[in-house]
Amino acid sequence: MTENNNKLIEEISKIRKILEDKYTRTETKINWKEADAFMWQSDEGCFKPVKNVNSIPLELLKGIDQNIDILLENTIKFSKSLPANNALLWGARGMGKSSLIKGIHGKLCKTSKNKLILIEIHREDIRDLPDILGIIKQYCEVNYIIFCDDLSFDNDDTTYKSLKTALEGGIEGRPSNVIFYATSNRRHLMAREMIENETSTAINPSEAIEEKVSLSDRFGLWLGFHPCSQDEYLEMITRYCDEYGVSKDPDFIKSQAIEWQATRGARSGRVAWQFFVDLAARNEVNIGL
Repeated sequence: MTENNNKLIEEISKIRKILEDKYTRTETKINWKEADAFMWQSDEGCFKPVKNVNSIPLELLKGIDQNIDILLENTIKFSKSLPANNALLWGARGMGKSSLIKGIHGKLCKTSKNKLILIEIHREDIRDLPDILGIIKQYCEVNYIIFCDDLSFDNDDTTYKSLKTALEGGIEGRPSNVIFYATSNRRHLMAREMIENETSTAINPSEAIEEKVSLSDRFGLWLGFHPCSQDEYLEMITRYCDEYGVSKDPDFIKSQAIEWQATRGARSGRVAWQFFVDLAARNEVNIGL
C-alpha cells in the first residue's frame, strides 16, 4: 500500500512539474523606453515592442470631430495622471475608431511630457488581462492605454467576465496608471442573439440581460461612429490629396470617388483611404506604404 502511495505521489509530482514548466512565466525587466507601443504576446507571456505604429494624423480624420475632442481631452487628463474614463468606441465599420485611438496616442507621444504607452491586446487574449495588470502596475511611473480592437463576445464565450473584473479591478481596484480603450461594431459588445439566448434559458430573464449588457456600462465613455455622408467622404479624399501632394482635377476625382464607393456599396473613412491609395498609385505618388 505504501509503495503504491509513493508511486502515486511520484506521478503527481511529475505532472505538477510539467504544468509549472508550461504555465510559470519567467519575470524579466521590461524596457519601456524601447518603444511607445507594445503588443501583448499571450503564448510567450511578454510584451513585443512596436517601433513604428500604423497611425493616421488626427488632422486627416474627418466626420468625427466631436469624438476626437472628447477622447483627446480624456487621454490628455490621463497622461497627466488625472482621473479619466475607460472608453468604448462603437459603431460603423471603417469610420476611424482604431485610427482615432492610435492617432491620439501618437500626438501625445510627441507633445506630452509624461511617458504614455499603448499596449494592444487581441480579443482572444482578454483572459490575460489580470496578468497584464499585475505586471504593469509595478511600473507606476508610466501610464498605459490597453487597447483592444474589434472587441465582441459570442455564444459560449465567458472571457467577458475577465474584462468586467479588469475594468472594475475587483477588491484591489484597477491600477491608477492604466486605462482601457476598445473598439467594437456592437454597442453592448455582444450579439443580440447571444443576449436573447441567455434570456430564454435563464431562471430570471431580466437579470440575464442585465448581466450581459452591464459589461458596456463599465466604460465611462461611449463614443458612437456612424456612416459618413457623401460630402464628408469626398472631403476625406481631398484632405489626403492635399496632405500627400496628389494634384488632379477636382471634378475628375469626385466622379471617380463616387464610382469607387458605389462598387463597394458603402461610404466610410476606410473606403476613402482605399480610393486614395489607388489614386496615388495611378499618379505615381509615393505615400510611404
